[in-house]
Amino acid sequence: MKLHFDQNQQFQLDAINSIVGIFEGQPLSHGNFNFSISNESYFVPDGGIGNRLMLSEQQIFENVKNIQRKNDLAISAKLDGKNFSVEMETGTGKTYVYLRTIYELNKKYGFKKFVIVVPSIAIREGVLKNLEITFEHFQNLYDKTPVNFDVYDSRRISNLRNFAINNNIQILVINIDSFAKDENIINKPNDKITGKRPIEFVQATSPIVIVDEPQNMETEIRRKAIENLNPLCTLRYSATHTNIYNMVYSLDPVKAYDLGLVKQIEVDSIVTENDFNEAFICLEKVIAAKTKTSAKIKIDVNTSNGVKRKIVTAKVGDDLYDLSNMRDIYKDGYIINGIDVGDKFIELSNGETVLVGDTLGKLSDEIMKVQIKKTVEEHFIKERKFKDKGIKVLSLFFINRVANYRSYDADGNPVKGKFALWFEDIYQEISRKSLYKDVIPFEANEVHNGYFSQDKKGKWSDTKGNTLADNDTFKLIMKNKERLLDINEPLRFIFSHSALREGWDNPNVFQICTLNETRSELKKRQEIGRGLRLSVNQDGNRIHNTNINRLTIIANEAYEDFARQLQMEIEEECGVSFKGRIKNRQERATVNYRKGFELDEKFKTIWDKIKNHTTYKVDYNTPDLIKKASKAISQIPAIKRAVIKTTKAALEFDDAGIVSEIKASYSTALDGIFSIPDVLSYIQEKTELTRSTILEILLQSGRTGDIMINPQLFFDSAVSTINDVLTELMIDGIKYEKIGTKEYEMRLFEDFEIHINELTFQISKKDKTIYSNLIPLDSNIEYDFAKECENRDDIEFYFKLPFWFKIQTPIGNYNPDWALIKKNEKTIYFVAETKSAGQELKTTEKRKIKCGKAHFNEFEDVEYRQISTVSELD
Repeated sequence: MKLHFDQNQQFQLDAINSIVGIFEGQPLSHGNFNFSISNESYFVPDGGIGNRLMLSEQQIFENVKNIQRKNDLAISAKLDGKNFSVEMETGTGKTYVYLRTIYELNKKYGFKKFVIVVPSIAIREGVLKNLEITFEHFQNLYDKTPVNFDVYDSRRISNLRNFAINNNIQILVINIDSFAKDENIINKPNDKITGKRPIEFVQATSPIVIVDEPQNMETEIRRKAIENLNPLCTLRYSATHTNIYNMVYSLDPVKAYDLGLVKQIEVDSIVTENDFNEAFICLEKVIAAKTKTSAKIKIDVNTSNGVKRKIVTAKVGDDLYDLSNMRDIYKDGYIINGIDVGDKFIELSNGETVLVGDTLGKLSDEIMKVQIKKTVEEHFIKERKFKDKGIKVLSLFFINRVANYRSYDADGNPVKGKFALWFEDIYQEISRKSLYKDVIPFEANEVHNGYFSQDKKGKWSDTKGNTLADNDTFKLIMKNKERLLDINEPLRFIFSHSALREGWDNPNVFQICTLNETRSELKKRQEIGRGLRLSVNQDGNRIHNTNINRLTIIANEAYEDFARQLQMEIEEECGVSFKGRIKNRQERATVNYRKGFELDEKFKTIWDKIKNHTTYKVDYNTPDLIKKASKAISQIPAIKRAVIKTTKAALEFDDAGIVSEIKASYSTALDGIFSIPDVLSYIQEKTELTRSTILEILLQSGRTGDIMINPQLFFDSAVSTINDVLTELMIDGIKYEKIGTKEYEMRLFEDFEIHINELTFQISKKDKTIYSNLIPLDSNIEYDFAKECENRDDIEFYFKLPFWFKIQTPIGNYNPDWALIKKNEKTIYFVAETKSAGQELKTTEKRKIKCGKAHFNEFEDVEYRQISTVSELD
């Protein structure tokens, strides 16, 4: 299998342009410089290539504020160093975005040296995998621009010399732990390079540093280590930032869900009721105070209304027997012996320790067996449903102890743990059912495996995911991503604990079963993130059907608790509201098409009128383009000069290496001392207009003098303005025509599953539509419209056009809302787009509606309208 990448996803282009725009005004091809590394000032006699920034901090600050205004983000009060944050929800292509940003920064400004800093082995392997699988895609997209990427290896420090002197794009991937401490090899004088430190190769190039998952690198030591790389700037990418530095783009979880960029989430909760037979203890938090420490603990408490689960405050010496109002279950061994605020745990008098977020007395074997069974059942349901669509289904189990999946006998031989034994029994039981016979043509022992780290003896062991022992584990699961997606590969059920948190995901994970407790605040989002990415088929193409892209979480807690915790994490971290977007697994229903609807004469009549595919051509008047584009360019903001920034620094050599102290800095405006590229060729490449048309636009704009002030800034502003005017004119002059006999196929009308919510319309008059029970809707205006259609006598027939009924436009596909038949004195066939009265539409929405009108103008007896109520059709 070969994964395919969509180069035109607007949200990704917006993220890329938000970073590229920071350097707006940087002169073309001035983003690199040659530096001479002589024996006097550096440590090798070779020449090198580094990044050079010619903008002042004030210019960059103005660019950042403009980007923030455009993206509706909080405006920075100060530049706060050259650190810039990009927030992208897990599963939306964060790594793709920053890798493509590298190519864009090189293409536009000539920057060539980039360092990607990662916090763990897992993320490092994920980045390397992405560099490999996107290489051909980016080479085709960027005219085979030479690029080299490498992983820092302390055994091959000579590679850093190549990083410094090579004239291609250079991408160095390095783990933060490889250079954060003085004793790291990269920071120590090395005899092989005349006693200097290898890190100086990197520092000399002023690299653009990209920090992946920066929330894991916020300690003082790690922040200073990144600063010590001497970055031209630092770009910070994460879904869960701890600290925000000049946020320039934000795709938070709510936006990602609303745009359909990630899977929908549902929760299958496995909980017990009235199960107070064990000593339940959940440590919520530990609190440090001046005189004493305390802990917030959730326990079962006797109340006048029976046993209730409550949070109590305890200090050292308190007895949970007393705090529970004398529940006998806590009578022996439940005195708080100690509270450790540093390592966040409590110790009980019976010897047990409980970490923050951990629970005692909750996960019984019975509950976990049911969780595994639910996961396997859900897997078989989806595998059966998706099999003829060529979509491989994967399920992921998170467990807390390796021994629960695999252990070792006295002779060191591997033995299946209880989870593996339970799984195989359950798999065999479900696979024998007639409904699922031959759905998965593999035996139980072939379809599951565990991915854990090994100790020195080769045995699986519990690790935190950041040790050398994790290397082989991560390489195995990272480098076999395509194989995992192959429907002929038996592996479908994956067991892991630390290995599959950050850095790994697979688009076809449809079930996640958590058989361990959640400890860290970010872990819910991180674990769910392993399955948020949209699925792919056997051709490697992304699937955008929301009825397929549904991630089921089989949780050991109530749905409400799970949703509350996830919402709290997102709202606290992202400052957004996420309510109502997590679905209850039990509240799912199937939308059924009415039996025989395709034979209904009313349906046949309107469907025959609208079922043809079309193609379009665009036509515009060149004089109009010149007039409107020149006027628009005349109104662009004032073009400001580029500057040369000069910094005077004293360089001294000491035992630690080269130390610099800035003495003075100056900024001098560039005034006619730079070469100006071919203006017409540059704009022609970006707009595909003729040189004569471009020349006339520029001359009539009266702004050609701005080319001499700052060519690149003017070029980019002109290109953006011309393309916007051009798009408007193209759509104004768009013409559609039917493509022979090509039609939307009736077989696409398939029953599909939805989640019931307040916008699900219950049908009572089945003969008026194609559905037999429900219509899934997206807004209150659509709900009111459906209700009006059903109740009005003059609406003979109506239906919501399916998601696959798409009209091609120059700015993306367009899916109209409704088709309906209205009858008074005469019968009229309508296609309607429903929008709220007075609603301010985005420019792209307005343009797509224009295209919809032009499309349906080619269909006889069909009227297209944008309306808010049925009455507007009168």
